[in-house]
Amino acid sequence: MTAALWVALIIGLSTAVQHGATASYEYQIKTIDVPIDHFTYTGEATFKLRYLVNDTYAQGGNDLPNSPILFYAGNEGDIELFAQNTGFMWELAPKLKATLLFVEHRFYGHSLPFGNASYESPKNLGYLTSEQALADFALVLRTLNPPNGTIRARPVIAFGGSYGGMLAAWIRIKYPHLVAGAIAASAPIRQFQGLTDCGIFNQILTSVYQVAYTTECATNIRRSWTTLQNYSTSADGLRVLNEKFKFCTNLTRATDVTETLFDYLTDVYGNLAMINYPYPSSFLAPVPAYPVREFCGRLDKNYTGVELLDHLQSALSIYYNYDGKATCLNINSSYDGTGISDRGWDFQACTEMVMPICADGVHDMFLPQPWNMQTYADKCFKKYGVHPRPAAALLNYGGEFLDASITNIIFSNGLLDPWSGGGVLRSSNENVKIVLIPEGAHHLDLRASNPADPASVTRARAVHVQNIQKWLTEYRKQRKVY
Repeated sequence: MTAALWVALIIGLSTAVQHGATASYEYQIKTIDVPIDHFTYTGEATFKLRYLVNDTYAQGGNDLPNSPILFYAGNEGDIELFAQNTGFMWELAPKLKATLLFVEHRFYGHSLPFGNASYESPKNLGYLTSEQALADFALVLRTLNPPNGTIRARPVIAFGGSYGGMLAAWIRIKYPHLVAGAIAASAPIRQFQGLTDCGIFNQILTSVYQVAYTTECATNIRRSWTTLQNYSTSADGLRVLNEKFKFCTNLTRATDVTETLFDYLTDVYGNLAMINYPYPSSFLAPVPAYPVREFCGRLDKNYTGVELLDHLQSALSIYYNYDGKATCLNINSSYDGTGISDRGWDFQACTEMVMPICADGVHDMFLPQPWNMQTYADKCFKKYGVHPRPAAALLNYGGEFLDASITNIIFSNGLLDPWSGGGVLRSSNENVKIVLIPEGAHHLDLRASNPADPASVTRARAVHVQNIQKWLTEYRKQRKVY
């Protein structure tokens, strides 16, 4: 394809949806029976895995074998949430005359292997692994897209963001005969022990808050931990916190502050950075454009004591009550009502997705929190009765070295995303492409195009399209298996 045609295609994508945040996408909801355990021959129990499909753009008749399938590897939530927030695929499908396929991850959304009992025991949760999920995806692709004798199946391009981006890369690595290429956006496949320093995440996160409005924002957040801790030590102090923050459930113990509230705040600061998009969005919560800037605009001066509490509460409302619908602050989950399941991810983080994160209180805005694998493992065993396997992901998929046998993957990272520190930022393998988005937050490039998009994300999407077309051309050259 000529450069002029590339430009035309990108312009077409950029104008297809002018208001991506409010776009509505249509699909059929279907299910398929998949094994609860793909890796045993002594059990045949199955469950219904949900997937979404839209065939309206695909070529029919004799042209169908050339029509690609754009496949989204579902991650830790309801698959409809990801379908509604991956507008790039929807804009690309009519241009490529492609089928859209979004497959839900087991134990998330409505794909529950044991129904309401799926989370009742570690025995059931033991089937919640990336290996089982990838096998689910592979079975779906093989079932819906079988080869015809010696003729290859339709080409499949995998997409995914965050954990879904990891899965998109890994399915290309593990099942290259089923997937012709992968767009792995904001995929921290190197956020594992021994590969990435545990402090990188919080250092990047802090820098996002330092530059969003004034440097006082990060300073106030750093100061707030001690202030909140001081108020947690007495009944009067807890009463003040309850009055100021209007929690859904009153705080009655110091640990309600130093554990539950602190965990919530840590999650919110990370979430705001991840959804720091240049336009209003509602992916994790309804927020304004550049929500970190709005948040920091309320912590723009040197505040202390009660005044700091007032300004922190006001800033937090950007995340939990921007639409004015919340009557109280629920600190039990920062994903309340979003479709994201932190419960399932918490188990995965205690088994195979052990991603060390630490803080030193100097180079970041958090209380010092060193990483201790034994302490972490003890907490996991106490909670779930399992011991983490911190090397499992690297053993199963690699990550340290993306050697020449690995091809047709794009790793894209927004440099305003704290997860970028554990992403693939460089590669000596010419068949593994690196796309950096200086003004980008978490997988911004997979979202629908928007007039407010920075130029760097528009360029990133152009690179994606160029490589997808290249992969499709290479795939179609070899129609027969042998």
